[in-house]
Amino acid sequence: MILILVFHGILINTVLMRFERMTATNLVNKEYRWVYLHFYISFAFIALIHIAEVLIWATFVYHLNLINTGIDSILFAGSCYTTLGFVEDILPNGYKTLAFFIAFSGLFSLAWTTSIMIGMTNTYRETWKLKNHIKKP
Repeated sequence: MILILVFHGILINTVLMRFERMTATNLVNKEYRWVYLHFYISFAFIALIHIAEVLIWATFVYHLNLINTGIDSILFAGSCYTTLGFVEDILPNGYKTLAFFIAFSGLFSLAWTTSIMIGMTNTYRETWKLKNHIKKP
């Protein structure tokens, strides 16, 4: 779980810092379309980070021979990570608590992503206002 959270933190902060650095330059140069592009590229990278985290959990579960197939491992890890629970707990006895740790890492990672995306969306909105010459109240 700690590995996933550190992995998430390093990558999401890298994406955020790149977004902020690139958009600051774009705003100074009044290159508003580039801000939009950086926003959507960052969003895609953030989605890929979450997919990678599900795959890391799935690989861990699969290599411990807790689930028989890779696909079932991915589905189980994704179900727990997103806390949707669409796959029943198929882990053997003695390992049932692993679902909690997967879910816990997913909750924190998704919450962290939400806070990052709010800030990025604010930059996007402010750029749109600048581009369309909308004055602040």
